[in-house]
Amino acid sequence: MADAYDLVVIGAGPGGYECAIKAAQLGMKVGVVEKRDALGGTCLNIGCIPSKALLHASELFEEAGHKFADMGINVGTPKLDLKKMLAFKDEAIDGNTKGIEFLFKKNKIDWLKGAGKIVAPGKVEVADKDGKQTVEAKNIVIATGSDVAKLPGVEIDEKGVVSSTGALSLAKVPGKLVVIGGGVIGLELGSVWSRLGAEVTVVEFMDAILPGMDGEVCKTFQRTLKKQGFTFKLGTKVTGVAKQRSGYKVSVEPAKSDEKGGGDGETLDADAVLVCIGRVPYTDGLGLEDAGVETDERGRVKVDGRFKTNVDGIYAIGDAIAGPMLAHKAMDEGSALAEMLSGKSGHVNYGTIPSVVYTAPEVASVGKTEEQLKSDGVEYNVGKFPFTANGRAKANKVTDGFVKIIADKKTDRVLGVHIIGANAGEMIAEAVIAMEFGGSSEDIARTCFAHPTMSEAVKEAALAVTGSPIHM
Repeated sequence: MADAYDLVVIGAGPGGYECAIKAAQLGMKVGVVEKRDALGGTCLNIGCIPSKALLHASELFEEAGHKFADMGINVGTPKLDLKKMLAFKDEAIDGNTKGIEFLFKKNKIDWLKGAGKIVAPGKVEVADKDGKQTVEAKNIVIATGSDVAKLPGVEIDEKGVVSSTGALSLAKVPGKLVVIGGGVIGLELGSVWSRLGAEVTVVEFMDAILPGMDGEVCKTFQRTLKKQGFTFKLGTKVTGVAKQRSGYKVSVEPAKSDEKGGGDGETLDADAVLVCIGRVPYTDGLGLEDAGVETDERGRVKVDGRFKTNVDGIYAIGDAIAGPMLAHKAMDEGSALAEMLSGKSGHVNYGTIPSVVYTAPEVASVGKTEEQLKSDGVEYNVGKFPFTANGRAKANKVTDGFVKIIADKKTDRVLGVHIIGANAGEMIAEAVIAMEFGGSSEDIARTCFAHPTMSEAVKEAALAVTGSPIHM
């Protein structure tokens, strides 16, 4: 046997690399199998990081063209250099992936380059263009992440009909972009190209965008995106995408048919089509069936409360198992599992995992929504505070949105926090910490917040839970 490890992680995305680094810090000999030419997985290479670089750059482009003059900054009409903007995005990828490579070297983690396959408990085959090797491990962690969900009948070529991957590298700004799916990824990437000049139409099967998030936030967010130029077709399904001599024809019809059958369909013109209908666990070629590892009906690896599969010595984390497909969820699981394998008490609180949509304004949430609490029969109080009444927001002219805090009616314990507004993704961390320690709305309300800051709206929303905000 070429090598023997305490731990071999298959996949070097956020969950995999954090698990590896934490395990190495705890004294384990660690190897990580990764077939990409760069570490970091989907998140760093074709997901979180590049999309945030483009969101940042396109937001500044939008501000330069529409907001700078109001502040006395006269720069004329900004000119887009798309090639350079995409290079800016690539620099972000390179800087982050090389950072993980440095951390691997610092923590003496072996990068086993190639595709991993579990050939037996305790044995992983690593195959690359030069051949195969088998490594031995006391423990194996499946951290292979997820892949783009396909829409039946629609072929993605990553040129004109693209997934989130191709949408990061379009050769030119499409005149008309049809986004199939009104979830986080579709709205973020739609925002990028909308700011750069595309007419964006979002087709969503459900009756609301961002399914599963707070209903009031979603309605406010949709109105805001409409003001930004988005067109929405909700409760609508795509039945086909046909290539034309120039562009595409996207056929749509109502998602719900009446008793008589069907409904009026229509055709949308598009220069590009972005398919964003979700993601599915990526376990192809991993040898799960041969190794006897059980999966559920959605292809996710089954694990117990300690991330262990039904096979001794084999574990799984991140997008490959049940739960929200979020990088930070995978990272928490990776660290917790490494601690568990070293005899410590690793733990993940799934009730305090935040979600963020990095648009402008941002949308962020943690905990339960009003809809969920009503369904569960839980009595609660709500406090809301709009950014129109926040001094910093008014000074910066970013008054869209509000903070909503939901607390248990009897105990005042915070059950959920939902924010739509500038920097919501940063502010949600305050709510996560409060909830992690079982905090009440009164705890937040009695905390001193710096003035003037956007985050003062969190304090005011907490005060509003008992009906006593100061600035409204």
